[in-house]
Amino acid sequence: MKLHIEHRTRHWYGEPLRHAVQRLCLTPGSSAHQTVHAWTLKATARLFARTDAYGNLAHHGTLEPGARLSEVQAVGVVETLSSPWLQDGPDLPSPWFYLRETPLTAVDPAIATFARECVGEDALPDEPTLRSLCSAVADRIAYQSGHTLVDTPARTAFEAGRGVCQDQAHVFIAACRSLGFPARYVSGYFHAPGAEDLASHAWADVCTDIHAGRWLSLDITHRCPIDERHVRLAMGPDYVACAPVRGVREGGGGERMEVELRVTEQAG
Repeated sequence: MKLHIEHRTRHWYGEPLRHAVQRLCLTPGSSAHQTVHAWTLKATARLFARTDAYGNLAHHGTLEPGARLSEVQAVGVVETLSSPWLQDGPDLPSPWFYLRETPLTAVDPAIATFARECVGEDALPDEPTLRSLCSAVADRIAYQSGHTLVDTPARTAFEAGRGVCQDQAHVFIAACRSLGFPARYVSGYFHAPGAEDLASHAWADVCTDIHAGRWLSLDITHRCPIDERHVRLAMGPDYVACAPVRGVREGGGGERMEVELRVTEQAG
């Protein structure tokens, strides 16, 4: 499937900024799952690109002092395949790295117990086991927007039993790590005609063969391996590591944000 993506984020500030730095993970890479045919990233800030520790092409920029508007625009065409399997190259972190906890994916005892009850003490990270755990997390964390924030940890979403794709991914990752399965967070886009609120999406990779660096990519929200509807943007230990747009600022006062995102199928 060939998908055309237009993603624009604007931030308006009530007062002039004194200083602001942005980090953008908004440039997809080609892989066994997708081919990037065209991609343009523009921003109010002057951008500098580098590959981060997780293998993502990240851009950094500083806004001019006195600015009251920040705008980021990403436009491109990505052709996707249905395969959910990925093979890491030699330059990426060892899968063992993705067993470490982060504040958003800490292995709460309740999550660990839940994971063991779902798949058993001696489960292996094969596709049937991981799909079963994926569905169990989707059952446990009902998809409801407006109940969590970007810094909500997995244990809080698990206790509440509701959240969005980010929360479902964090709980699933914590559950996998509690079982000894390396797992990482993936940010991306999802082609969902008629459900545009799902276009900005998140899911998880789980390593099924540590020595070979082989991963299975699972969409917890939709209870399935990723397919042609998914476009990968970036990956990391959790949301913070690969958020599409993040930044810090001094000044600016109050803030208003507007996001426009369209993912449409392109003929030919």
